[in-house]
Amino acid sequence: MGWKWVHVEFYVDENTFKERLKLFFIKNQRSSLRIRIFNFCLKLLTCVLYIIRVMTDNPAQLRHTWELIFWVDRKVPVWAIQVSPKKSKHFTLYNKGNIWEQIFQVSFLLEMLNTAPFIITIFWPPLRNLFIPVFLNCWLAKCALESMINDLHRAIQRTHSAMFNQVLILICTLLCLVFTGTCGIQHLERAGKKSLSLFNALYFCIVTFSTVGFGDVTPQIWPSQLLVVVMICVALVVLPLQFEELIYLWMERQKSGGNYSRHRAQTERHVVLCVSTLKIDLLMDFLNEFYAHPHTQDYYVVILCPCEVDVQVRRILQIPLWSQRVIYLQGSALKNQDLLRAKMDDAEACFILSSRNEADRMAADHQTILRAWAVKDFAPNCPLYVQILKPENKFHVKFADHVVCEEEFKYAMLALNCLCPATSTLITLLVHTSRGQEGQQSPEQWQRMYGRCSGNEVYHICLGDSMFFREYNSKSFTYAAFHAHKKYGVCLIGVKREDNKSILLNPGPRHIMSASDTCYYINITKEENSAFIFRQEEDQGKGRGHCDILNSPSGLPVHSIIASMGTVAMDFQNTSPTESAVKLAPPPENEQGSRRPSIAPVLELADSASLLPCDLLSDQSEDEAGQSDEDVTTNEFVKGYPPNSPYIGSSPTLCHLLPQKAHFCCLRLDQSCEHVSFEDAKAYGFKNKLIIVSAETAGNAYAHPDQHIHLMCAISCFPMVYYMGGTIDNLDSLLQCGILYADNLVVVDKESTMSAEEDYMADAKTIVNVQTILSRLFPSLSIITELTHPSNMRFMQFRAKDCYSLALSKLEKKERDKGSNLAFMFRLPFAAGRVFSISMLDTLLYQCFVKDYMIPIARLLLGLDTTPGSGYLCAMHVCEADLWIRTYGRLFQTFCSSSSEIPIGIYRTESHASPEFQGSVSIEGLNDTREKREESKILTRSSSSSDQSEHPLLRKKSLHWTRHLSRRSVKRSDSSLNSIHQRLGVLRRSEREELTELVRNRMQHLGLHTAGYNELNDQQNSISYVLINPAPDTLLQLNDVVYFFGLLYHRNSILFGS
Repeated sequence: MGWKWVHVEFYVDENTFKERLKLFFIKNQRSSLRIRIFNFCLKLLTCVLYIIRVMTDNPAQLRHTWELIFWVDRKVPVWAIQVSPKKSKHFTLYNKGNIWEQIFQVSFLLEMLNTAPFIITIFWPPLRNLFIPVFLNCWLAKCALESMINDLHRAIQRTHSAMFNQVLILICTLLCLVFTGTCGIQHLERAGKKSLSLFNALYFCIVTFSTVGFGDVTPQIWPSQLLVVVMICVALVVLPLQFEELIYLWMERQKSGGNYSRHRAQTERHVVLCVSTLKIDLLMDFLNEFYAHPHTQDYYVVILCPCEVDVQVRRILQIPLWSQRVIYLQGSALKNQDLLRAKMDDAEACFILSSRNEADRMAADHQTILRAWAVKDFAPNCPLYVQILKPENKFHVKFADHVVCEEEFKYAMLALNCLCPATSTLITLLVHTSRGQEGQQSPEQWQRMYGRCSGNEVYHICLGDSMFFREYNSKSFTYAAFHAHKKYGVCLIGVKREDNKSILLNPGPRHIMSASDTCYYINITKEENSAFIFRQEEDQGKGRGHCDILNSPSGLPVHSIIASMGTVAMDFQNTSPTESAVKLAPPPENEQGSRRPSIAPVLELADSASLLPCDLLSDQSEDEAGQSDEDVTTNEFVKGYPPNSPYIGSSPTLCHLLPQKAHFCCLRLDQSCEHVSFEDAKAYGFKNKLIIVSAETAGNAYAHPDQHIHLMCAISCFPMVYYMGGTIDNLDSLLQCGILYADNLVVVDKESTMSAEEDYMADAKTIVNVQTILSRLFPSLSIITELTHPSNMRFMQFRAKDCYSLALSKLEKKERDKGSNLAFMFRLPFAAGRVFSISMLDTLLYQCFVKDYMIPIARLLLGLDTTPGSGYLCAMHVCEADLWIRTYGRLFQTFCSSSSEIPIGIYRTESHASPEFQGSVSIEGLNDTREKREESKILTRSSSSSDQSEHPLLRKKSLHWTRHLSRRSVKRSDSSLNSIHQRLGVLRRSEREELTELVRNRMQHLGLHTAGYNELNDQQNSISYVLINPAPDTLLQLNDVVYFFGLLYHRNSILFGS
């Protein structure tokens, strides 16, 4: 039996005539769209023909009879045109599918009502004048329009919003109601005493549906009155349903934010901000910094967030300043539909920010990475600005145009704060946009100077186009930097060659400037917004002319820098860069009667002598002494790269390492082993002060499941690095780690507390621990605290009734009301570099949209990147022997002429005495004075003293006595005031003694040596702040710390970055 092959044909659709008709007229998108458009046009044509028939009607023969309702005067041409569409409709009526499904539909009944009578009139001519309600075809036209829009969406593969469809349906419904009422009333009123025209009937319907009801036009017979009642009932049923659907869609659209139209995207410029959750602080920081530049004023900001808009955010977005420029869209960056709504492919840039408040920061980074991948896949040409939290995730977003790693910047800044004071404040001020107007109305000199210098930012310009630097073409970089600062008050910090993409910070005298170089400088504003005013001065003693003035030798000029509305006016005196102009007055004589050498001029081109390493302010004997210590250090340590990479994709950094790894048992500071017998920090006998870092966790879970093992593997290569377990809220742990011998304590923000029920409470534990334990027990210790929210820094060194703290709080509110982006800058912990929040560096990413060089410069400043030939951030303390230099301008010349280093600012510490005790004392005022005198501290230096004392009875009597004293309204005599001072002094000393005794007892209990510990001295009666690029005539003060970009290692300098 043989097998036979059978040919079988398979069809996608049923191979029947009915299914083929469905395929052509319904399932096929384009053919179905054509049929529906044709049907819609036929319906509109029948309505137009009805209007023409009414206008040509002449019912004179049957006037005032009911026959006018059933018979009309239809002209033969009009009848012929009306019948033609009905014939075509007769052939296409049943092509939609099942006939029985259409019989019970309203649309089918209307079709039969308007089609069948016309077909009958073809065969029975006397019925050609029969009235047929053709105006009801408007409802069929409405249905055809809805179907046509649906087919249109399927055909072009694009969808309009549901709001558009619903508004269109509502408009069509209103038009159909008005048109039906107009035509029906006009026809029925033909049987009345006075017929209505179409216009009067339209007027009546509009007045009636709008509930105005003038009454000048009314129906006269009962059929038309009945029709009005029916139309009103239909309107009361249909319109509310339509409005309800429209309101619902409107509310949903308000939640989702709608769309950013394609037309606006092609004619306007916009950027997209992608976030997982939008907080009010993040939004205001972004908007204030983004719109601070004139270049971005005409940009729109489209926010794409998966969460519903917050009430506070909605309130902000309703402000006219932002409502016209900020558009909120609810959606996900992982959906192409939402990216299309935001018109990501037409955006000028996309900012993708991580949610730092998440408890699992690794999961937050994973979400950021997916968003970046989705945006890059959807819009490959859109520039990406990505914020990542953990450095081990950076390599996933290397394709982004600009990437800021939060923890990478955070730990680098906290580390530099220990060695170079207030580095966090310096960087924060540089990356914030400010005009330098903050604090100018303050009565205190330090606030005015600090606020004015905070307006300095980093700018760039081509040397050939610059008024500042073009005269230094073919000169050395050091020469250009010194004379630009001397003449214009600008600080040249870096340069970039045209053929090199790397930025060099202070490349030194070896770098010769060329016209194509890009210069990076620090100034109150950019050169393009500067006005140059050359003043002619007359010498009163000799009466010299203008030329003699410009060429005459004199001291360093004093520049008047006035910042107003983004413009700087500079008055130049003695602008000649001749050699005689840089010679300064000789310094004063010392005790032996000898003179120090005068400051050498800065050479135009480098010579061999200027490139030799030398110390600025130390003599030869000191250099020799320092050399012996360096030889010892060289024998103990070696330079190399750490063998353990901290994370995937990290670049190796040259460090000082141990010749051999230390044993794990030797790394525990509080435990002895067979190699080391020490059990506390004092026994080690460290030559330098300690730096203590308090962190919740240590190590990386990717490297080893036991984080302590991973931590010991990492630190075993480094010299003088130890660890121990403990918490900062435990006094025993603090004493064991050697807090009495430490200069700095770094409190890293705890990730586990970053997710709190109330967002701003994430810093509560850190603030309370630092405020109540560390500041009270160890007030002289420099504590560097990281906070989650910058607004919480007002609780650091908090005193509720301190007058000076209240004045600073009012000053902050005034600056915030003026629109300042740096309203928190006058808080003393921030000004001194004692508190830091990584969210303050969010502006670094925002500024890169206008200044694409800010991230590379910030990384070079912090030592995160190293470039051959580039300098590093250094710091030098000004001692008493250095005050002969006198001014910052002379110090600038000293640096440039001696070691080719470029100063960029000063960290200044000034003493600030407590306010004197007033003659008239109120209850609150006496309590304020008692708080300020308890620990001999000023304004916000530390928390209030404890209420416990060794002599509770004495304290109770003293407090009772002071309260009784405050109730007296007469002024106190001098003896009474002295008595108050004595009693408050006893109160203060008793608490100091109590705290001192507490520390001693704990040290004895732990077996620690107390020989070197006398008492807790409070040395915080001072105010510290940063001056960026101060004026050349700024006088130097004792204990000033000078920031500079150095090329050489000095004994008195601290070099960072390698």
